Amino acid sequence: MILLGAFSGSHDASAALFDDYRMIAAVAQERLTRIKADGGRFPDEGVDEVLAITGLARRDVDVVALGRGPFPASWYRHLHGLRGLEARTRETLGRAKPKSMERELARLGHADSASIFDAPRFLADACFRPDCAVRFFNHHQAHALPTLFHTDWDDALLYTADGGGDNVQWSARIFRDGRLTTMWGGDEAFARASAIDSLGLAYGFATEALGFRMNRHEGKVTGLAAFGEPTVADRLATRFRVADDGQITSDFASNEDMRAFVFALAREASREDLSASIQHVLEEKILAAVRRLLERHGVRRLGLSGGVFANVRLNQRLAEETPVGEVFVYPAMSDAGLPAGGILQVLLERDGIEPWLDRRYALDHLYYGRDHGDRADAVFRSTPGLARIADDPVDAVPRLLVEGKAVGLFTLGAEYGPRALGARSILAAPTDSRINDALNRRLARSEFMPFAPVIAAADAEEVFDLPAASRLAARFMTVTCRVRERWRDRIPAAVHVDGTARPQLIERAPNPLYFDILARYKQLTGVPVLINTSFNVHEEPIVNAPDEAARALLDDRVDAVATAGGVWARGRR
Repeated sequence: MILLGAFSGSHDASAALFDDYRMIAAVAQERLTRIKADGGRFPDEGVDEVLAITGLARRDVDVVALGRGPFPASWYRHLHGLRGLEARTRETLGRAKPKSMERELARLGHADSASIFDAPRFLADACFRPDCAVRFFNHHQAHALPTLFHTDWDDALLYTADGGGDNVQWSARIFRDGRLTTMWGGDEAFARASAIDSLGLAYGFATEALGFRMNRHEGKVTGLAAFGEPTVADRLATRFRVADDGQITSDFASNEDMRAFVFALAREASREDLSASIQHVLEEKILAAVRRLLERHGVRRLGLSGGVFANVRLNQRLAEETPVGEVFVYPAMSDAGLPAGGILQVLLERDGIEPWLDRRYALDHLYYGRDHGDRADAVFRSTPGLARIADDPVDAVPRLLVEGKAVGLFTLGAEYGPRALGARSILAAPTDSRINDALNRRLARSEFMPFAPVIAAADAEEVFDLPAASRLAARFMTVTCRVRERWRDRIPAAVHVDGTARPQLIERAPNPLYFDILARYKQLTGVPVLINTSFNVHEEPIVNAPDEAARALLDDRVDAVATAGGVWARGRR
C-alpha cells in the first residue's frame, strides 16, 4: 500500500511517501521552491517530488494523510451563506484565500475533519484516484509517534511542544505495557478555547523582539543566551506555572498580551540577557513538567518532537537532568516532519498497536530526498567556470581541509529535516576558530554559535562527555554535550563559549563518502573531528539540486564541492 503524507501549514509545508510501513521519500517544500519556510498551501511540488523519486505517480497512491492546514475554500463542504458566497466570489475573481482547517474546526468545536472536507473534490482537483482514501492526522500525535516507532522502547513518555497545532501547544502520551495513552493534547482540544500557554511562542516573540525572524531564527537566540545572564527570567517565569500533572499554563490573557510583555522585557535587557532569560525559563519549566510526568508514570525513556525541541541546549538538560535511560529527538522535529508522523497515525489506526509495534525500525539515515547520482557531476562538468580538480574525494578533500579550505559535500539524497547530516553539508577543519568568522561572512550569516562537529561514533567518547542517554539523539545532531577539557583547545571552531558542542556521531554504512573523508582527515592530522555546517547561504534553504551547489561554488561560498565522482572547484578546464 502506498501512503502519501502532506502538510500545508503556514510554514514548513512538506510531503512524505511510505510503502506500507517503510518510508521511501520525504522532502520539505522549501527545498524545491527555494522559498525559506514555504507553506500556506497544499505542497504540490513536494508531492510530485516524492513520487518522482520513487518512480510513482499520483494514480498509484492508495491513501493520502493530511494535516489540518490551509486548504482552498472549494475543498470545504460547510461554507454556507455569506461565508460561502465570499469564498466563491474570491475564487471567481482569482483572489481565493486558503482557509485553515484547524481554525474551522476550532470555530465549530469538534475534530471531525471528514465532515467538512470535500474529499471527492480534493481527489479530483489534485489528480488522485477517486477510490484513494483520505485521512486526517492530529498535529501533536503526528509529532509524537515517530519517536516511538523508530525505537525499540517498551516504555516511554512521548512529549511534544511547539508554537501551536490543532488548537494546543503541548501534548503528553505514555507508552507502557503495549498501550499508548494520550494524557492531553489530542483531538479533544477542539471542544474548548485554545489555551495561552506556549513557551515555544514566547521564545518566538523573544526572537522577534531581538530583530530576528520568528519560526526561522530561534537558533540565534539559543546561541546568544550563552553570552548573557538571565536578568529578567524571574519576571517571565512567574507568568507560567507547572501543574502537579505536568501541564504548563500561563496567566496571559491572550497571545498579544504575551507578545507585549516579552517586547517590554526586550526594551530593558540587552539582547544577550533577554536571550539568556527566555532560554532559562524554557529549560526550567519544561524540565519541571517532564520530571513530574516521569515521576507520576514511572517510565524511563523520553521521546521529544515539535519545533521547541530544535533547541539543543534544552535537549541536553533533559537528557542529563532527568532519570531517563535514553532520549530520542525526532530529527525532523519541526512541522516538516508531520507527514511521516501522520502516515504512522493512519497505520496505527488501520492495524492496531501490536502489529504497529512489530513493524518498528531504527532510523539509520535521513537521506530521503532525491539522489542525483552521476547527474551532479554532469552539471558541474557543463557549468562554465568550474573544473574537476581531483578524481578521488577521499584523498583530496582532507588535504583541502588541512589547507583551511571549506568544501561542500553533495551526495546521496537530501536530508529530511532541518539538519545537514553529510549529504548537503559544508566541511571544514575544526582546529582554527577563525574559520567561523570567515565562513560565516562567505555564507552571509551572522550566527553566534560555532559550527557543529562530526565524529565517528567509535571516537566520540574520547572527545565528548556524552551520556549514554544522549547517544541516540547525537546521531542526528539534536543535542549538545560538554567537550572534554583536553580537546577544547584542539577543536576551538566546534566548541561554544560554555564548553559544549552539538556533535553528530556517524557510522560508515549510511554514508561511506562522508565517513571515509573524516577517517582520512583523522589519519592525516590525528584529529577525529570535522566541522559540519549546512550547505546554504543565510536566508536560503539548504541546497537540494546540483545546479544550486554549482552556483554556491561560483559565488565563492565554498572553495570546492565533493561528490562521489570527484572534487570540483572554480577555474579553467
